[in-house]
Amino acid sequence: IFGVAEKEVRRLRKKKGIVSTFKMVDTCAAEFEAKTPYYYSSYEDENDSLPTKRKKVMILGSGPNRIGQGIEFDYCCVHAVISAREEGFETIMVNNNPETVSTDYDTSDRLYFEPITHEDVMNIYENEKPEGIFVQFGGQTPLNIARQLEESGARILGTSVDSIDLVEDRKKFAEMCRKLGIPQPEHGIAFSVEEAKKIAREIGYPVLVRPSYVLGGRAMEIVYDEETLERYIIEAIEVSPEKPILIDRFLEDAVEIEVDALCDGSEVVIGGIMEHIEEAGVHSGDSACVLPPQSVPMEIIERIVEYTKKLALELKVRGLINIQYAVKDGKVYILEANPRASRTVPFVSKVTGIPLAKIAAKIMLGKKLKELGIEERIFPRHVAVKEVVFPFIKLPGVDPILGPEMKSTGEVMGIDYDFGIAYYKAQLAAGMKLPLNGSVFISVRKEDRQKILPVAKKLAEMGFRILATDGTAKFLQENGVDARIVLKVSQGRPNVIDAIINREIDLIINTPGGKRGKTDGYKIRRASVEYGIPYITTVSGAVAAVKGIEAMRKSKMTIKSIQEYQGDLNEGN
Repeated sequence: IFGVAEKEVRRLRKKKGIVSTFKMVDTCAAEFEAKTPYYYSSYEDENDSLPTKRKKVMILGSGPNRIGQGIEFDYCCVHAVISAREEGFETIMVNNNPETVSTDYDTSDRLYFEPITHEDVMNIYENEKPEGIFVQFGGQTPLNIARQLEESGARILGTSVDSIDLVEDRKKFAEMCRKLGIPQPEHGIAFSVEEAKKIAREIGYPVLVRPSYVLGGRAMEIVYDEETLERYIIEAIEVSPEKPILIDRFLEDAVEIEVDALCDGSEVVIGGIMEHIEEAGVHSGDSACVLPPQSVPMEIIERIVEYTKKLALELKVRGLINIQYAVKDGKVYILEANPRASRTVPFVSKVTGIPLAKIAAKIMLGKKLKELGIEERIFPRHVAVKEVVFPFIKLPGVDPILGPEMKSTGEVMGIDYDFGIAYYKAQLAAGMKLPLNGSVFISVRKEDRQKILPVAKKLAEMGFRILATDGTAKFLQENGVDARIVLKVSQGRPNVIDAIINREIDLIINTPGGKRGKTDGYKIRRASVEYGIPYITTVSGAVAAVKGIEAMRKSKMTIKSIQEYQGDLNEGN
């Protein structure tokens, strides 16, 4: 209203003596002295939160659970608390989500139920006077206020704010990658429709477009033509006129690889390398992934390790870094880097037995990787598959297809000594029981027919009955697969939806075309969700599912606790 910066209001408020005080929530209801109280802020005279004289650190949580920022970051925060305590620090947790373990009354020494904003965090910082703040463990939300916190006098522990900014700033990041000799897909930054069209023409369609500084890939889209690009840019500029639009060449049919690593400023240890099962273009939080990689040659893995180490050292990372790569035609491209804990940290830690978040916290408090004695376990003996859980059944009318915008709300893990069985276990845990016999319905877009042929042949070989819509069925029949035609919804009845309702189909493979709206494909995918029939919307997902079904028909699952799998690794070392 007054056209005054937030900083100025804050300065004036403090000058007038209007200072935030903290009120205690008594966890023992005044029956006896509470050893585990928590606090909320207020503007009153009396302050219940009297700081101790001990050395302390502050950990910022990830705020309310929402898609793109979930429980994985809570895991990292809790591990950071445990680690800081082991190093002799009092721990102060700041988070405003009552549904997390980080806000359990006995997790940290002190708990503040406050929003993760610059002003609220600084009020606590000025009251408690800690040695510094951990911003790496709560995902994107704490990172977004790191610069403001530092400018207000807070000490950020671990990777510097300059390094965090360097990664967020596309221009600076591209320059750094060029200097280090790490290829990036061609890209550009646009502030208008005309600029965007020019960049897209130079790069060549399809392109991946997105606003800058977003959470969970929000508003990201793969665009195949100029008309769609124009519509997207107009919408995006309306939403955030100040922020540029990022345009990247979309690498079709590329394999996406994700790496979590630890760095202490002078040494780098790879925590884990994961291969995404869905193609590049599906948000990393929505893609099933496997550790160790299954289809990537050793020389590519070595190049990925080399690029990761170069980048972490150049950024002077202290703590965790997560990097995403795409591999296409034997070339490794870097997609993005995040100098923070990522949502794959709990998965990697459980598979390898290396508690990445705990080690990162110790590094941020001054320890070196050498003295902690951490060894890499890039290739454990077992195979682990992370699968994601979607809320589609609770969201009527939503199309259950995967893309660059994140939709998942949880994840599960399957471990075994064979990829197929680990994948099958992960599907089971995610509530998708792949059939070992019965009927499979296949309907894919033209571009995917050749790729789906080996899948259909394998299923037919295993004795599955193949049902398909006319175009797909004709193609399969011409290529030696016996496929029975089922009518589309628009072709009359009984059609594919009737077959789903009558339980005549045990598995659905349907890849979406580019059209939006209530298409036949949409109706099929939606019916599969509502009637609880396993469905697959990507070719790579179908390939993995067939491997899972084949492995389960041939052999049995291994039943072991996670500690036993990790014990095998320790014996190996």
